[in-house]
Amino acid sequence: AAWTSWWTHQCVGVTVVTQKPVVAVTTGETVSIDCNLGTVTGRVACWYKQIPGGVPQFVSYYHHSHSSPTYGTGFSSPKFTSTHQSTSDYRLTIKNIEEGDSAVYYCNTWDTSVKDKYFKSLLKTLRPPVLTVFPPSSAELQSNKASLVCLSSQSGPFADVTWMSGGSPVVTGISTSTAVKQPDQTFHISSYLAIQASDWNMDKVYTCKVSLGSQTAEKNIKKSECLTEQQ
Repeated sequence: AAWTSWWTHQCVGVTVVTQKPVVAVTTGETVSIDCNLGTVTGRVACWYKQIPGGVPQFVSYYHHSHSSPTYGTGFSSPKFTSTHQSTSDYRLTIKNIEEGDSAVYYCNTWDTSVKDKYFKSLLKTLRPPVLTVFPPSSAELQSNKASLVCLSSQSGPFADVTWMSGGSPVVTGISTSTAVKQPDQTFHISSYLAIQASDWNMDKVYTCKVSLGSQTAEKNIKKSECLTEQQ
């Protein structure tokens, strides 16, 4: 491919560069990925993108003395922009993020004095979590105990789960699992809330709220809205 030839001649022998390892954003946003070239100040900063299971794609290269970046096939301004903050600090900016922009983005530079070494940032687009809240079982209620279960299906592993009762935050009786990755590359989190059976029978409203980055979802549950056999 064309980018392979360019890569061979422009970005072989890569010095130690540093990047933020994981960047999580929501669709429609603008994201910037920074790259520090370390002690190298006179070389270009090279960027390329690799979707899991795919081959790397050359995005751009840029030197602080250039008037504009040089782009690879399928990448162009204003969607992709390469800039610099100093002779060793470079930035790749991606506008109007789409799900197809989720990938590993590599930054490197040319330095013949060291061995090849690549540093990367994972860009992950986030969608609002999808929540399912389950009521207490009949057997549970017969023993005068009750617990609610909130299952969150989400695009990233880290999320904040909170519960509310009648609109007020709940701070006790909560047990939340760590995220479990699914075959479809989503993540599942389960959160349990222990409640009083009497409160459930009084038709109190409970709310499960999950925040993933700037994406938030919440779902209410109360006895009168559940199926008769689950009451």
